Amino acid sequence: MSTVIAVLYLVLGNAQATRTAWIEDVLSLLPAIAYLVAASIERRGPTERFPLGLYRAVSIAYLVGATATLLVGVYLLAENGIKLLEREHPTIGLMSVAGHDVWGGWLMMSALLYSIVPPVILGHLKMPIAREIHDKPLIADAAMQKADWMTGVGAIVGIAGVGLGFWWADATAALLISLDIIRDGVRHVWRAMGDLADRIPHTVDRDKLHPAIGAATKAAMSVYGVRSAEVKLREEGHLLTGSVYAEIADEEEVIGRLDKVRDAVEASDWRLYDIVVPPVHRGKL
Repeated sequence: MSTVIAVLYLVLGNAQATRTAWIEDVLSLLPAIAYLVAASIERRGPTERFPLGLYRAVSIAYLVGATATLLVGVYLLAENGIKLLEREHPTIGLMSVAGHDVWGGWLMMSALLYSIVPPVILGHLKMPIAREIHDKPLIADAAMQKADWMTGVGAIVGIAGVGLGFWWADATAALLISLDIIRDGVRHVWRAMGDLADRIPHTVDRDKLHPAIGAATKAAMSVYGVRSAEVKLREEGHLLTGSVYAEIADEEEVIGRLDKVRDAVEASDWRLYDIVVPPVHRGKL
């Protein structure tokens, strides 16, 4: 991705579409950086000031990266919108390559074509890993990279339009890229805020409720003597924690049964940790 950013920077010129595509590629580094920083902080474990650990560092990093993406998208939308309203005519001049003068648009389109390939490949490679380790910053990174081909193609169309004499093509392409950045930002900010507000856990790509909820309920009900069980979980970064309210049929074996419920639930999914199983009076669930 650093090579993509460097190549686009060398051919930026005056084209708004290329500049906006370059900024989006720079922004695409934020989720990856957030993931690496959060993973490092998360591993420190509980401390005196943070007795429950620093697992939510992942959720905070997700929110920071998503917010930065949204703000830059809004800025680019305003900037490109103003240029379009002012009917600013972009100029793409000649560039010297090995002693020969070449229209800058050809170099820009070649660089944009290259910028499409690595993100798409990396996005497809990261997506299954992000799902497996339940990592929101990484899933945001993968989703942005998988969609980067649209940014590259849009910018190429904008440059080609300028070359054909359509002055508005460049700013229009940049405007569409800005809207795509905002769409990503809004979606991920909303999800990050939901995680920090203890919304019921979902899969990282928000297709459905997290399967750990069903697995925990099934594990609790599998313990002998449990009449009914209700699971309430929340996200702690990569992990899930919460409470399991289990009604025990035999009142004389309540404590022992509750311990078995906790062990069974935590063993049902690697994401489940520090599960609390309070005693519940009969018929209260």
